Amino acid sequence: MSKFIFVTGGVVSSLGKGITAASLGTLLKRAGLRVSILKMDPYLNVDAGTMNPFQHGEVFVTDDGAETDLDLGHYERFIDEPLSNDNSVTAGKIYQEVIRKERAGQYNGGTVQVIPHVTNQIQESLLRVASGNDVVVAEIGGTVGDIEGLPFLEAIRQFASRVGRTNVMYCHVTLIPYISAAGELKTKPTQHSVNELRRIGIQPDIIVCRSQYPLNSDLKDKIALFCSVSTDSIFEAIDADSIYSVPLNLQKQGLDRTVTQRLGLPSAGEIDMSDWHRFLDMRAHPDGEAEIALVGKYTGIKDAYLSVNEAILHASIHNAVKVKLRHIETEEIEKSGAGDVLRGVHGILVPGGFGSRGMEGKISAAGYARENGIPYLGLCLGLHAAIIDFARNVAGLALANSSEMDPGTPNPVVHIMEEQKNIKDLGGTMRLGVYPCKLKEGSLAHGAYARGDILERHRHRYEFNDSYRDRFESLGMNVTGIYEEKNLAEILEISSHAWFVGVQFHPEFLSRPLRPHPLFRDFIAAAKKRASL
Repeated sequence: MSKFIFVTGGVVSSLGKGITAASLGTLLKRAGLRVSILKMDPYLNVDAGTMNPFQHGEVFVTDDGAETDLDLGHYERFIDEPLSNDNSVTAGKIYQEVIRKERAGQYNGGTVQVIPHVTNQIQESLLRVASGNDVVVAEIGGTVGDIEGLPFLEAIRQFASRVGRTNVMYCHVTLIPYISAAGELKTKPTQHSVNELRRIGIQPDIIVCRSQYPLNSDLKDKIALFCSVSTDSIFEAIDADSIYSVPLNLQKQGLDRTVTQRLGLPSAGEIDMSDWHRFLDMRAHPDGEAEIALVGKYTGIKDAYLSVNEAILHASIHNAVKVKLRHIETEEIEKSGAGDVLRGVHGILVPGGFGSRGMEGKISAAGYARENGIPYLGLCLGLHAAIIDFARNVAGLALANSSEMDPGTPNPVVHIMEEQKNIKDLGGTMRLGVYPCKLKEGSLAHGAYARGDILERHRHRYEFNDSYRDRFESLGMNVTGIYEEKNLAEILEISSHAWFVGVQFHPEFLSRPLRPHPLFRDFIAAAKKRASL
C-alpha cells in the first residue's frame, strides 16, 4: 500500500510549500523509496497553459506535454524524476472530468454534487499517481481558509478513511512572524491556521514553521500545546540563501526519520547527502565571475523565467563561476539601443515567450551578440529572434522583420507550423512535450551532449522556414539539430562565432542541480572564458 503525505499551507501564501514538498521527496528518495509528487491547484483553469506569467510565473512542461504549475519544476529538479500530466491536478481539470461523466450518464441520473462526486474525483487522481510508488507527496495549493480550496481539503480529509489513517500523514507549513518592535517571534498566526485546519477535520501530524530566526524550546512547547502535536514533530524552515539548503536543514532536524517512523516505512539509517553538500560548497566557493544578460519581457517577475534562472545557477556552480544575472526588459533595448544596454556582458540569453511586444529588443540582443562575439543562447523565441536578425543583417532579406511571423506574410523566415495553422484554442494545442533530435557531428551541440541523438521538451507554434536553409548555411548559420520525421530544424549555430546556439526546444526544463543541462553548462563556460579575456 502506498503512503500519502499531504502538504498544506497557512497564514500567507509563498511560504515554500513546494520547496518543503520537494525537499521531503528528495529525502525519502535518498532513503531508497519510490517517490512521486503532485500539485493540487484550486484554480479553475484546466492547466497553466493560458496563464499570464505576470500572474502565475512560468509554465513548466512535462515529457508528455502537460502545461503545469512551476512547482512541478521544483519537484523534478529535487527528486530528479520525470513527472507527467497526472502529477498536475487543478479544480478546472477535476470539474471538467466530473461534467464529462455527468454528460455521459455515468452517475446514473443522480444529482452531481461536490461531495461525493468532486471529492471522489480528486481522490482518484491521487490513487492514479500512487501506482508503482511507495510514497506520494501531494501539495495543496493556496492557503487554508480559501473558499476555492475547500473541496481539496475535504477530499484529503476523507482520504484517510479510504486508505487508512496509518497510510496518511498531514504536514502543515505555516508562518512564525518576527515582530521587530517587540523583538519576538509570534506563534498566534500558526495557532489560528492549525485551528482552521482542525475545523475542517484535519489534525496535522507535522508542522513546518517558516521563520527568520530559530525557534527556542519554549516556542515549540507552546505550538505543541495549542496545536496538539508533539514537539519532535515541529520543524524549522528558516530563511535560507539557497532553496537547495532546505533538504539538508530538514534532514539535520530528523524530518525523514519522523516521517518514515510515523508511516511505518523502512528506514535507511543516515541518508547520504554528500553530493548535495558538495554542490552547495562549490556554490559558496567560485573561482571566477561572469555577467549574463537575460533578455525578456517578463524580467520584472521573479518566477517568469524560473527554470532558466535555475539552469543558469546549476551551470554556473558546475563551472565554478559566480554569475551576475542582469535582467533586461526587451523594451529597454528598443528604447536605448542594444549597445548601451548590453555593454560589458559576457553572455546573452534570450528565453522563450509569446506575442510581438518586445520582439524587436530580442532581435537586437541577438544581433549584438552575433556582431560582438558574445556567447549567445536562444531558447525557442530566442532562436527565432536570432534567425530574424541573421535574415535581416546577413542574408539581406527585405521581409525579415518581427511582424513577418504573422501567418499572412508571404514566405517568412519564421512561420507557423502547418499543423498549427487552423488551431483556434490557446491551451494545450501547441507542439508540446518531448521529441527526438538528431545532432550534426562536429557542432557545438554535439560536443555539449557528447552523443548524436537527444530528447528535449517543446512548447511552440512557430518554426524556422526550411526553404531558407541552404541560403542561411551558405552564409554561416547552420542547422545542427533536426527532428527527422518532420524535417524540423531544432538547433541553429553560427559557425564563425565563438559560441552562438539557438534551439527550438526548452532545455531549461531538464537541468538538475547535480546534473546541469549540457547547453547551459557550455554556454556558461563560454561566458566565463570571455570574462577572463
